[in-house]
This record gives sequence, C-alpha cells and structure tokens, in this order.
Amino acid sequence: MPETIRIENPELVVEISTLGAEMQTLKTADGRDWLWNGDAAWWTGRSPILFPIVGKAPDDRLAVNGTTYPMAQHGIARRREFAIVEQTATSCRHELVSSDETRAVYPFDFRLTLEHRIDGRRLSVTATVENTGEAPLPFGIGFHPAFLWPLPGADGKQHAVILDNGAEPGVVQLEDGLIGRTLPTSPFKAGRLELAHSLFDNDALIFPEGAGTGLTYAADGGPLLAFTFENLPNIALWQKPGAPFLCIEPWHGMAAHAGGTAELVERPYTVALAAGDKMRFGFTVEING
Repeated sequence: MPETIRIENPELVVEISTLGAEMQTLKTADGRDWLWNGDAAWWTGRSPILFPIVGKAPDDRLAVNGTTYPMAQHGIARRREFAIVEQTATSCRHELVSSDETRAVYPFDFRLTLEHRIDGRRLSVTATVENTGEAPLPFGIGFHPAFLWPLPGADGKQHAVILDNGAEPGVVQLEDGLIGRTLPTSPFKAGRLELAHSLFDNDALIFPEGAGTGLTYAADGGPLLAFTFENLPNIALWQKPGAPFLCIEPWHGMAAHAGGTAELVERPYTVALAAGDKMRFGFTVEING
C-alpha cells in the first residue's frame, strides 16, 4: 500500500504519497487546502508527475527506433511506487529507478528523483532525471498540479492567470489529445487571461513557448498563488469543464503531433540526455492570502 509522507512548518503542511510521488494536500496553517482533493466525480488526480512523456501518444503507442510499446497518456511514473530516500521536517525526496517492468514499456535505464520542500508559504517541487544507461535517454517531463477554483475564500470573484512577462503567447488546439493547429489569437491580453469554464470546452490550453518563467493565479481582490518555473518552457492550463479546479502545468515536452509519428525522439521538446548526465526541472508556488 502507498505510504503518505507529511512535511510541515508553521505556515504550511504538505502530504505526498509514495504512489507517483504525488502531492495530496497543500494546506496553510489555518487549515485551508489549496490543492484539488481528487474527487472521482471530476478527476482523481491531484498533482501527478508526467514522465517519460507529456500528453498522448498516437493510439497510446510509443515508438523507439521503429519498435512500438504501449504507453498511456502522461507516461508511467504517476502509476509507479516511488521509494522514500530522504525525509526531514520540511522536505522529502522520492525516487523511481528503472526496472524490468519499466523497461518492458520504456526501454531505457534512468533514475527519476522528486523533491518537495517548503520554506514559509513557498513550496518547491523539483524533478531530477538521470541517465543511468549507456544509450542516450529521450524523454519528456511535466508537472500537473490542480488548485482549487475558486481559490479558498474567493467564491464569486473573477479569477485570472497573469503572466510575469506580460506576453500574449500562441495557443495550440488538441485533436483527440494530440497537438493540432495553432489558433489565430492568444487568449491572453497584455499578459492576463480572465478565466471562464467555457475556455476548456475543447480540452486544455497549451502554450508551446512564450509564456515565460513565472505567472500568478489570482482572484481579483483576493488570494493568489505565485509560480516560478525552472527549465520548463511549455505551459498548459486545464480544467474538466465545470470542475472546481484549475491545473497549472509547466512542461518540457508535449503530446505527439496529430497525424505525425509515434517516435519518441520526434515529439515536441523531447530531451535527450547523454549517458551519465542528469537534468533538473522544477516549479515553486507561494501562497498569498
């Protein structure tokens, strides 16, 4: 059975499951939980890690040098038990290492480490991918945390996502879960996207580039969550239409192109690590309110 790890300080309490190293709660000292609760009526996820792919593969099949393997949406890590390798009062580190089971669907050797750390009202989540094999390691990686919408104490207030860089990045449309055409206009205006449930009638909003390295998810005149991203050039926003949550998803990698190849190395923004190399990816979120 999965084990739940608890880290805390006077400002925050965070719980993380060993199943997928997935965060289960993000609570402030007043008892309010800012993270989605995983209600199966809407979506059972809370904050899964996406590895070794982000998004879908054509027909849920991934190709490596012409050989295909079954690969469900968002990869294998979120369904695997991680080992606890370090824990303190305010941090913990989980690890997933390749095995015969993982190599049957993803034929590479790797170590994926996920660290959760809190400091005041700031949570940092960091993933490190290491190539422990001899061949180059191709992969995509992403974070998929879901936060309450409306935010705690902000019922009836307009919510928005505001980009730190004030940009109006291009957005792509999904076609059966695969990357389709770029839409003619950005939903951002001078860096601000006013949220409405109708925005997600046709699935996620995906911004391949230009959204920058930081944003704020805020209720007008109310609480806000301030994010920064490390080595995560792609950003997606998603909600199951009408659900009381918003996923803010920084990625390095995206779904395969509609009508394109199933080859892993040809997916957008795929990383290729040389033997013995490692790479770090992460985000921080600070609660204000």
